[in-house]
Amino acid sequence: MSKTESQNKQDLLAWALLLFLSLVWGSSFILIKKALIAFTPIQVGAGRVAIAFIAFLPLLMYQFKQIDWGKFFPLLVVGLCGSGIPAFLYAAAQTEISSGVAGILNALTPIFAFLLALVFFGQAFSWKQLAGITLGLIGTSIIFLSKTEGNASFPLLYGLMIVAATFCYGISANTVSNYLKGVHPLIISTVSFSMIGPWLLIYLLQTDFISVVTTHEYGMKSLGALLVLSLVGTFGANILFFKLIQLTDAVFSSSVSFLTPVVALMWGFLDGEYFSVYFFLALFLIFTGVFLVKFKGKSD
Repeated sequence: MSKTESQNKQDLLAWALLLFLSLVWGSSFILIKKALIAFTPIQVGAGRVAIAFIAFLPLLMYQFKQIDWGKFFPLLVVGLCGSGIPAFLYAAAQTEISSGVAGILNALTPIFAFLLALVFFGQAFSWKQLAGITLGLIGTSIIFLSKTEGNASFPLLYGLMIVAATFCYGISANTVSNYLKGVHPLIISTVSFSMIGPWLLIYLLQTDFISVVTTHEYGMKSLGALLVLSLVGTFGANILFFKLIQLTDAVFSSSVSFLTPVVALMWGFLDGEYFSVYFFLALFLIFTGVFLVKFKGKSD
């Protein structure tokens, strides 16, 4: 196989992973919303990570001898910033913010990934790439500034929680891209979750989590949403996301957050959430931004 053919296959795989992750993570916000019907935000955040940790546990035992514990700190950073902290921030934020809006604000992730790579890692950039990031931000801003249903004021504090979560994602993406480039995605996911999962599992079992499942009217439905969120949106998707980072870079891989609003808004619309006509313009700008980020010039 020629170098060009190999690169084309790698690019195709990267785009396939990007689209699949967009579908999975775009569905995460409606799943969080359904999980919050019966559980508290802290239970949803802890449960999301703890259940994923249980799924990773067999892999931890199988791969234990292959783990390079010299990379303890970057793996811990990935565990905290890539999964732990955002899980709680999103659950708390969605007590006041709709799943569609949460998905839209998630599109800020590539902005932070780009800025962190530029400031701390000296990543070169083209004006096309910068224009793509800018268009994505403008598209997000249009949705953010659109009137909410009933003209209610936007819950700023809860919105800032999601902004903080996207900043954490940017830290995690750059950590993987710069410090864990040669580490297998399975090991990154397994170890990072194993560092925080046991403590959150212990906490979760000390709450009324089990009681809520068996006694709450929607306990089983919320548990089902949490299981899908954990096993598909966290366990499976994290492995694929780290693979995507290794195939490309932190900025392009974080562009998955440009596409998740589309899926999040579709789920929100089906669930009866408010949908503004301005979203169409915003989504067009976001899609354009994704292509500019990917097809950046080499001599700009």
